[in-house]
Amino acid sequence: MQDDLDGGDGGVGPGVPVWAVFGDLMSGLLGAFVLILVCALGMQLELATQLESEVQQRQAEAKRRQTLEEALAGPLAAGRVTLNNGRIGISGNVLFAFNSADLQPEGRQLLKSLSGPLSSYLRSRDEILMVSGFTDDRQMRDNARQFADNWELSAQRALTVTRALIEAGMPSSSIFAAAFGAEQAVASNADADGRSKNRRVEMAPTPRPSRTATGSGSGAKARE
Repeated sequence: MQDDLDGGDGGVGPGVPVWAVFGDLMSGLLGAFVLILVCALGMQLELATQLESEVQQRQAEAKRRQTLEEALAGPLAAGRVTLNNGRIGISGNVLFAFNSADLQPEGRQLLKSLSGPLSSYLRSRDEILMVSGFTDDRQMRDNARQFADNWELSAQRALTVTRALIEAGMPSSSIFAAAFGAEQAVASNADADGRSKNRRVEMAPTPRPSRTATGSGSGAKARE
């Protein structure tokens, strides 16, 4: 009788209280909830930081374009140059005669008027100017045999504009030339109007190469 009262079914002790199991379960759920909440807050903070950075970049780009527009207000108003996404465009017909790399008087005067505003803009932002030459896709004709092809013509025109800007006062360390030939056309070459638009010179302010990176590269090359 006493054995029955003491638990005669094998001596198993009293069971774990239900409230203790429930408490452990709730603690685990609470810990998981806190972990999820922390992760969500972290992701939200990261997204907010990225959004703020993008907004600041867009604002800086808008201010940059506004500053460039103000620097070129005169030529833009007169329709002598165009400004598209920070690239200054000048029709090849204004600068050069057909298939020629010699500046026309009107073109030289235009570049002279651009030198001062562009130099001030580049200096204020510590940037340099890339002068790019472009042509249409027609092959060189008899009166342009001094150029091997459109690449050479575009290169010579870019160099001519670069030198004219330097002569007008732009520091030579703030400008360089590039040639694109008939590549990157902005209009169809199937008609005269499109070919005229493709014969152009563009100028674009670009970040100045890092002096540290340049120095490191030179040092690495020297060690090789």
